[in-house]
Amino acid sequence: MTDLAITRESPGYDRAALRPRILHIGFGAFGRAHPMWFLDRGLDAAGGDWGVIASRLNSGAGAIDTLDAAEGRYHVAAADGEAATVREIGCVVGTCHPRRDGPDALPDLIASEGLDVILLTVTEKGYCQSGGRLDTDRDDIRADLQSPKTPGTAIGLLVEGLRRRRAAGGAPMTLLSCDNMPGNGDILSRVVGDFVWQTDPELGTWIAENVAFPRSMVDRITPAMNEDGAALLREAVGHDDANGIVTEPFLKWVIEDSFAGPRPPFAEGGAELVADVTPFEEMKLRMLNGAHTFLAHAGRLAGHETVAEAVGDPVLADATRCLMLDEQAPTLDMPGQVDLAVYADALIARFSNTRLRHRLDQIAQDTSQKMPQRLFVPALENADAGRDWTVTAYAIASWVAALRELPVVFDPRQEELRAAAQEPDPVRAVLGLPRLVDEVETLAGPVGKAHERIVEAGMIAALKEAR
Repeated sequence: MTDLAITRESPGYDRAALRPRILHIGFGAFGRAHPMWFLDRGLDAAGGDWGVIASRLNSGAGAIDTLDAAEGRYHVAAADGEAATVREIGCVVGTCHPRRDGPDALPDLIASEGLDVILLTVTEKGYCQSGGRLDTDRDDIRADLQSPKTPGTAIGLLVEGLRRRRAAGGAPMTLLSCDNMPGNGDILSRVVGDFVWQTDPELGTWIAENVAFPRSMVDRITPAMNEDGAALLREAVGHDDANGIVTEPFLKWVIEDSFAGPRPPFAEGGAELVADVTPFEEMKLRMLNGAHTFLAHAGRLAGHETVAEAVGDPVLADATRCLMLDEQAPTLDMPGQVDLAVYADALIARFSNTRLRHRLDQIAQDTSQKMPQRLFVPALENADAGRDWTVTAYAIASWVAALRELPVVFDPRQEELRAAAQEPDPVRAVLGLPRLVDEVETLAGPVGKAHERIVEAGMIAALKEAR
């Protein structure tokens, strides 16, 4: 039995009134714990008929079936070391998976009357982009461009669905990215536009007039489910919940107020609607996500398994706070909007949440897709401004050292990254890979020196020297 103080919440709205108005592509742990939490609470506050179709594209067909078996209901536990709020989520009214329902199911759903919004939580690599444009060197994108009516990628799926929506005389639609990328809505708009330009240019005109791509900033640490989390939910709800998830109490969602049609009650559920998301997304990507990426590799090199263990090490905690306040914060433009010192302290407290057991090897996945916006760009900005970026150099160097020394963690470029990390000059070899960073020479010297000290002295001793 847990000694947590548990508060239980259930939907207060009429589930029978819901109809499919939102398609959520990429319905994984974060999707269940973040946008659905806001929507569910928004329905409590404002009512309405905003039901969700939960979808996965490639993996996850079994999870979708399990959600169906539970009639779309599942629980989210927002927990720390002392208390948990366990909410039953009831806004899911159906599911869809192309391997189960056929290749036409999702494009036809996008074209269907009544569907107004598509949410995406497909991770950075799901946007099939390089430098913010469609990556036509990818085999899956090439296949979709050759056979656009039978897409296999999220981008191809969206374009085919919008093509069918236009043909059906459908209403305007909003595509809302909920992934951790600066300018996520802009990137989504560009890759869709690039795809359309090569397959159906006339569709591009319709999309420009009828489809909105708002930017958004999302924030809620949501690790993969483990047995401790399953036990917490079992005690809280009285039975196993195969769809349930445990997350942190903190959450934030800042959305650009630019919808093409009706707007779901996200704001009524606690989201912030603003004219410009940029300052908020840059703050989060650099201070929170940049710190996470640093800890993912430096922490594992130091022998830790979770974020809480890593920030429990005084040297790593001090370096993390220095990274956030002394090196990342000076690159942000948020005059008077947020007290960044308070934000940094709150992040350290969130990282220390032992309830989550947020594994470092989970955060370390797909680092090549995350490193540019989280650490490379602020490092280059600091270098150009003549500001110190010592901890950032160690953060980048720890990634190279981890590629060289630690067990494989999945990355779409894993083979070439690990091969480069075995070169005599691993830093230059890794940073010099195509489509990773433009100004290799600016970074290579300081990062190379940091890497040498990590190899010679170990991660913690090297950071002690640097600080």
